[in-house]
Amino acid sequence: MSSASPTSPVSPVPAAATAAPEPTAAAATPSAAPSEAELLDFVRRTAADSELIASLPLDPEGRSWLRLNGPGGSEAWIISWPPGTGTGWHDHGGSHGAFATADGELTEQSLAARLPTEGWKTLELADGVDRERLLSAGRGRAFGPHHVHQVLNETQDRHAVSVHAYYPPLPLMRRYSRTGATLRLEQVERPGEWE
Repeated sequence: MSSASPTSPVSPVPAAATAAPEPTAAAATPSAAPSEAELLDFVRRTAADSELIASLPLDPEGRSWLRLNGPGGSEAWIISWPPGTGTGWHDHGGSHGAFATADGELTEQSLAARLPTEGWKTLELADGVDRERLLSAGRGRAFGPHHVHQVLNETQDRHAVSVHAYYPPLPLMRRYSRTGATLRLEQVERPGEWE
């Protein structure tokens, strides 16, 4: 999630409208945490729900979002991306997750390196850690608890919409700046600071 606030208030979607996964023996147990594969399945199925995706108002100036009830107590969102917008470099505070593009096209730039979570302010990244993937409508990806990335709508004329899910619900997000191979920790955000 971005620290930017939506320009118009958006109400949460009722649980029945979130395309929640069918209960399974593992999911029926309250203590069963959803796996990365289950989160990816959820975001893909939700991204394919055209009526739900169309319920998100598109703001021409900034991102807007709806919060959803994700599987197994996960945190989930539908997010709109006006042309030229992005998240900046960030992680998910130790949560694993998944996201899928519902409409348009998004670029994910990520680091194929596990960063230490404490005790640093600036890191020099090794050669070969950069990864980039283009996610068009219907495509998604899951990631582990140490994933650092940024998501961008690099188009100049088309909104994109995506669905995201995280488990456990985001305890914090670390935001980074990057200049060449230098990654710098800039800010740690807690829940409520990005909603």
